[in-house]
Amino acid sequence: MICITLRQKPLYRFAFIFLSVSLGSLFFASAQVAHDEPWRPQFHFTPAKNFMNDPNGLVYYKGEYHLFYQHNPQGPEWGHMSWGHAISADMLYWRHQPLAIPEEPNRYMIYSGSAVVDWHNSTGLCTSTDSKDPSCLIAIYSAAAKDSQKQHLAFSNDRGRTWSNYSANPVADLNQPDFRDPKVFWYEPQQKWVMVTVFADEKEVKILDSTDLKKWKLRSTFGPLGAAKGQWECPDLFELPVGEKSGAKKWVMIVNRNPGAPAGGTGAEYFVGNFDGAKFTNETPADKELWADYGKDFYATNSFSDIPANDGRRIWIGWISNWQYANTEPTKLWRGAQSLPRVLHLKTYPDGIRLIQTPIKEAEQLRTKQLLRVNGSSIQQANYKIRAANIKGDTLEIEAEMNPGATGDTGFRLRKGQNEETVVGVSANTHEVFIDRTRSGLVSFSPDFPGRHRANLHWTSPVKLHIFLDRSSVEVFANDGETVLTDRIYPSPGSDGFEIYSESADAQISSLSIWKLTSIWK
Repeated sequence: MICITLRQKPLYRFAFIFLSVSLGSLFFASAQVAHDEPWRPQFHFTPAKNFMNDPNGLVYYKGEYHLFYQHNPQGPEWGHMSWGHAISADMLYWRHQPLAIPEEPNRYMIYSGSAVVDWHNSTGLCTSTDSKDPSCLIAIYSAAAKDSQKQHLAFSNDRGRTWSNYSANPVADLNQPDFRDPKVFWYEPQQKWVMVTVFADEKEVKILDSTDLKKWKLRSTFGPLGAAKGQWECPDLFELPVGEKSGAKKWVMIVNRNPGAPAGGTGAEYFVGNFDGAKFTNETPADKELWADYGKDFYATNSFSDIPANDGRRIWIGWISNWQYANTEPTKLWRGAQSLPRVLHLKTYPDGIRLIQTPIKEAEQLRTKQLLRVNGSSIQQANYKIRAANIKGDTLEIEAEMNPGATGDTGFRLRKGQNEETVVGVSANTHEVFIDRTRSGLVSFSPDFPGRHRANLHWTSPVKLHIFLDRSSVEVFANDGETVLTDRIYPSPGSDGFEIYSESADAQISSLSIWKLTSIWK
């Protein structure tokens, strides 16, 4: 898959990007310096070099989390799409692996897809001689040729270290030029595999099933639905409990849309309903557009397969960028970052069931030092303590409960320097949470980059904000993950100031904790 509306016909524009081998070698040599370039996120996954977009094939197997991703191994812009690969024991500290599934030059590129554990060797491709564990890893991805996209299968019998393409590919072909992005999962009630994929331009999700991952049958179509603008890409379908105690469950259909998101460009939309093994029935009102993230930079989401039952979490990752400027972001040795892994829940509100996202509990391991803890304070008093402790930085975690007062904005100025700051706050006037990156640093590389990105809150007092600042990214989880915003930023070196502000005289800080976070690359 290529999550991009600039898709040109023919799709396979080999001339779109070309860098010489010598230039590629220069990038590789430069990128090996401790992952410590000025804008390199320190606790978000980034490629060692060159271009990265969608997370692919997220799967847990034998004690390891696998992150595959759309990758151009030859340059810092989109092209030559292949599957990059990294492995982690905790979804935080990633180890780069060799390229997993490379493009087939002059035939097809490797677009987005998913990976699963074939626990009972339903494919017949697992070679284990252990009768108690005949499993292996299976990847299903879109093979994108000049005028067609088909679903191919690859398999690994060495825990994902090397991959072989299935000799009878493709395994699914609906004779469509924009048939892509397969997300596969095991449907236990009917003992079968299910695939959700898209006809991107038609804004349709196709649901197929199989008993062996090699022969697929079309069962139903979901969509088109909602706004006419944008392609549908990177679908997902999973079941989640509603609340913590009700026992009720609902299915969530994910559709990543490009363009048409609230902040402009790309975004992840979702629908809540039911699934019977063949058809998804939407229960989200037709006049409601539900978005997973209201920032500018969260797209092409993918959830982990085969998380152990005793864990039970549904965890996903999204690409932190936007196709409006993904090829022109000012990082040149590398481009693209993945979000913190997030746990998904459903919660019932007066206006319906909504998706809740929270950072994985493992993220607490990133804390190296608590810089400040404040309880029951005015804004002025809290700022005095911040100055006294000389708090600044570009890798911070902030947990705050604020009473914003009756009017105006209250929040935080991050990466503050001469004539620049990134503002995260809430508005008492509009009951919104926002990120304002208008003056965040370098913004001139795209007219679509600067702006204030906002979302409505179910207003409470105090308002909770949980913020992760990582050099060139900001992730905001408001009111325990009810509303989430993700943005990239590009501040100047040395812009690392931090302060609280409020336009309301009666604003108060109920509680505030700030931690310095470590690097996953050290």
